[in-house]
Amino acid sequence: MNPYIGHRSQVCGVEEHRLVGAKGDGMRLYEAYNGKGIELTVSPDRGGDITRLRFRGIQMNYMSPCGYVAPAYYDAIGDHWLQSFTAGFLTTCGLQGVGTPCCDEGEEIPLHGSIANQPCAQSYVTENEEEICLHLVTYDETIFGRKLALRREICLSKTENTFTISDEIENTGDQEIPFEILYHMNMGYPLLDEDSELVIPSVEVRPRNEHAKDDIEHWMQMEKPTAGYQERCYYHRFADARGMATIYQPKLKTRLSISFDANELDGFVEWKMMGVRDYVLGLECGNCYPDGRDVMRNTGMLKFIKPGEKKRYQVKVTLE
Repeated sequence: MNPYIGHRSQVCGVEEHRLVGAKGDGMRLYEAYNGKGIELTVSPDRGGDITRLRFRGIQMNYMSPCGYVAPAYYDAIGDHWLQSFTAGFLTTCGLQGVGTPCCDEGEEIPLHGSIANQPCAQSYVTENEEEICLHLVTYDETIFGRKLALRREICLSKTENTFTISDEIENTGDQEIPFEILYHMNMGYPLLDEDSELVIPSVEVRPRNEHAKDDIEHWMQMEKPTAGYQERCYYHRFADARGMATIYQPKLKTRLSISFDANELDGFVEWKMMGVRDYVLGLECGNCYPDGRDVMRNTGMLKFIKPGEKKRYQVKVTLE
């Protein structure tokens, strides 16, 4: 024990809070901080997603106009998911589907699935000399349908400014089923502005549609907030398993880097949205692209999980 402090929370730790008022009323939040600059807000009532990320007191992520929204307000029809899209640093998309609402083999799949609007069934914290870990378990299960468990660990280093998101997805049912996951990570002001420098060392960049294609030569350049801006999405492919994306803000002299296994998470999306108040850069690794589960099935990119099988993914975030 450090002889200079009365309580370990003077240096680092985790506190649990509840929100009061508006649509977030009653939601639980874990506030974790490593004493070296990183502060994480994790929401166990929203699938263990990361609502806020601050570094040395500066906000790193985008928060949508929706703000905090409790899962009771979730609407699974079509694209109504957007009405409860807090964004934050991480919104997990899936597990039954990612992206465009569609009908896939008779099943209606809403925008980005429902896992981000499911409360965790269990959550707890462990801590040692090296790291603080939040453990969260969320079930995405229905009668006569999918039965998936998401076991998540978010581990915040005490020795360096990094944290990892480690997920295990298990099929707890008796049938092989399709599943998709996308780590919807959202960069926001002041980390993001027209001076931000984006580096994605991909070997191929593909526009999602003709609108994105029209400006593909500027995929790495950010812009000022623009009224009426229409989103542009770019799909990146890496040469090997070393998936990486970095954003640097020269005015803050701050860099945020995301790393992942690009063989396992083989669908990396850059979501460039330079609108007024809708000003966000999504750096999103996943096991699919957000075109709808039916499209992924037709292209052969759709993943399946057998009864009792477990799939594991990990994303590391570094700040400097």
